[in-house]
Amino acid sequence: FATLFLGVVLAVFLTLGVVRGDAERGLLQPLVVRPLGRSTLLLARFLGAVGVCAPYVLGVYFTSMLITGLTGHWWPDQIVRPGIELAAAVALIAALSLLGSVFLSSTANGIAIFMVFGAGLVAGLLGTIGHALASHTLERAAKIAAYVVPVEALYQDALQGITANQHGLTKFVLELGPFGGAYTGGVGPRIWAAVYLCLVAAVAVLGFSRRDL
Repeated sequence: FATLFLGVVLAVFLTLGVVRGDAERGLLQPLVVRPLGRSTLLLARFLGAVGVCAPYVLGVYFTSMLITGLTGHWWPDQIVRPGIELAAAVALIAALSLLGSVFLSSTANGIAIFMVFGAGLVAGLLGTIGHALASHTLERAAKIAAYVVPVEALYQDALQGITANQHGLTKFVLELGPFGGAYTGGVGPRIWAAVYLCLVAAVAVLGFSRRDL
């Protein structure tokens, strides 16, 4: 969770004022003239944010794994895939923040993105409660919310990879985390996350193309 949270904070601060914030400061207008273009600007800022955030997330993840393994003698069941999924979740946050920057001020965008991130965490908590109480309604609601906010689905899938071969109390404690368990996983969330990213990109490009600077 700490790896994801730190990556999210970095991604938000790198992208929250890309469009409206820079436009209000007069920095955007010179950049969107031909041949650069608006879609190219968005893509470049997204790739730049991912280029900073992904290595950071992977660095924190693998460093934490090494510290835990060498000092506590516990290693995750799957090592590489969870780290990649955490980095992908942060990339989704960067895309959402870029989308928000098209329509919202920097402050409002930052608040909105953290609210979306928090909603995903609450969905994970609902899933944990539903699993503990054997409430299919809560579990279904949590799964739907995880797909609405794929960041949470990727996070849960990463948790499943980390605890794939654990059993009993150890598995429960490791899955629980601070804000929810790993009850949404598999290929489906990964495919949906890729589709979701494309949809967010399309809406961002469309919104930016119609925005007056």
